[in-house]
Amino acid sequence: MKSLPPLTTEERDRYEWQMWTPDIGETGQQKLKAASVLVSRVGGVGGTVAYYLAAAGVGKLVLAHAGSVKPSDLNRQLLMTTPWLGRSRLKSADRRLHELNPHVEIHTTEENLSPDNADALIGEADIVVDAAPLFSERFAMNAAAVRQKKPLVECAMYDFDAQLTTIIPGRTPCLPCLYPDNPPDWKREFPVFGAVSGTVASLAA
Repeated sequence: MKSLPPLTTEERDRYEWQMWTPDIGETGQQKLKAASVLVSRVGGVGGTVAYYLAAAGVGKLVLAHAGSVKPSDLNRQLLMTTPWLGRSRLKSADRRLHELNPHVEIHTTEENLSPDNADALIGEADIVVDAAPLFSERFAMNAAAVRQKKPLVECAMYDFDAQLTTIIPGRTPCLPCLYPDNPPDWKREFPVFGAVSGTVASLAA
């Protein structure tokens, strides 16, 4: 069994109250430090997931998201700020996450997950968080996670609806099992209220 990384004095101080949780403790905190998580998209859902994972002490985050910060992002995307309008989403996310926790290792890919890069990205992580709005992207992520036998946390929102499920290859149904067809209403532009994306993201984290 792979040995767990020790906690520094600074990390013990940072996560002290979290380690008081009986189901976490010091061993659980060491497991978080050793963990790597891929978060596909760092928008309203994925960005909030990444923020809470960094706050919790997850050791490595792999982030994938194309594009630049737009004014319409700012009602929900907590890793984006007004001074970063027109600039890289991922660079804004990297900056905000390192301001929160300078110890987290962050790998970024400035493209959205696709069948062409899914296997490589998922290969970098122990667990996958799918926060993409488009089902074509989510199906590609599910297929790669199943191939590599990696747990996949599915989290998404639309209007005032939220979706959250965990897919464990070999033990639970896969995403196409739950959604055989691409739902026509789920498009790149959709109605969104920030508190809904934040709620589903907090539960996913």
